[in-house]
Amino acid sequence: MKEDRELLSKYFPEQAVEAVYTSLKEKNVQLRISRSRSTKLGDYRPGMNGKPHRISINHDLNIFEFLITYVHELAHLYTFEKFGRRHQPHGKEWKQFFVQLMIPFLNNGVFPAEIQQELQVHLLDAKAANGSDLDLKRILQKYNHKQNLTATSVESLSENSYFKLPDGRVFQRLELRRKRYKCLCMNNKRLYLFSPLAMVEVCDRFEPNQFLHLLKKLG
Repeated sequence: MKEDRELLSKYFPEQAVEAVYTSLKEKNVQLRISRSRSTKLGDYRPGMNGKPHRISINHDLNIFEFLITYVHELAHLYTFEKFGRRHQPHGKEWKQFFVQLMIPFLNNGVFPAEIQQELQVHLLDAKAANGSDLDLKRILQKYNHKQNLTATSVESLSENSYFKLPDGRVFQRLELRRKRYKCLCMNNKRLYLFSPLAMVEVCDRFEPNQFLHLLKKLG
């Protein structure tokens, strides 16, 4: 239907809308636009007992990351249809479908050149999520349409500097541990691991009185 295609065009690149619409109909997929989730970009739930397959994708992704995430979840659907639950979630079976489903979008000019180049590298060894491929994620972040001009990435902060999250918690950025930064939460003195590309708000300095105020707010 025209209305369905118009809705899809709000979230997907225009050149991809028809292919996405066709896949939704052919595979009986219920697409859900989800709230932002810090632990995942999308999710797939198999259709059981006559119910449709369900794919949910975070609403705040840019159109290119939205499409990549959709194809990622659609590959889970194809893998489930062929192998049931007898496969690793992101094993070789899933990777084959992910590459197979993504190739048509690489051949019709959907992606800007820099995204396409990094995506081709990503497909050589697809990770569990495109968010875990930091090189691809860095490129995709450049196309976010709602940039927070006061936010910066954790990796761009200097060691021992402070930053805060929207919920009011304040952290001190410590050293890099493998692929994530160890950060000390000043509100509860616990250590957390942050993605290098997590967007946060810088605190120029941190005063003990500020810490006490935050504790009262959260208490």
